[in-house]
Amino acid sequence: MADRDSEDRLGRAYSAPSITVFYDRARCRHYAECVRGLPQVFDVTRRPWIRADLAAANTIAEVIRRCPTGALHYRLPDGDSEPADEPTTITPHPRGPLLVRGDLILDTPNGPLRETRAALCRCGQTRNTPFCDGACGVNEDQLTGTRDDNVVGPSGQPRHVNDD
Repeated sequence: MADRDSEDRLGRAYSAPSITVFYDRARCRHYAECVRGLPQVFDVTRRPWIRADLAAANTIAEVIRRCPTGALHYRLPDGDSEPADEPTTITPHPRGPLLVRGDLILDTPNGPLRETRAALCRCGQTRNTPFCDGACGVNEDQLTGTRDDNVVGPSGQPRHVNDD
């Protein structure tokens, strides 16, 4: 996870006594690892859609670390932060961003950002430099709002992740 100086840039905070989850909607590319991993915590049909009090902190942290874009982060009360993958890896998504994992320092318009996961733009059209914002149409064929066509709501209708 980013250091405390960068914490304000992590997005909206959803707090519980044992963990605080941060969600940055602008960085989410709807891979839906959170929804598949802990649907009781990450429920897009509910407001607020993240309920960090509905599972153990270590379980939530493990699912958050699956998020390839870095749209989700966490902070534990004792200050433990997310460990960076070693070695650093870069995986090009076939129709989209470069998925990067490791001990990263990213140059952003707001200054350097320490990070462990990111979906970096490779088309050059993003308005959220250096992150992929879908400007190249990476999500155009994902009508469900996720990367998994099997993610549906209780009514059988497609689900998508919202910020509220």
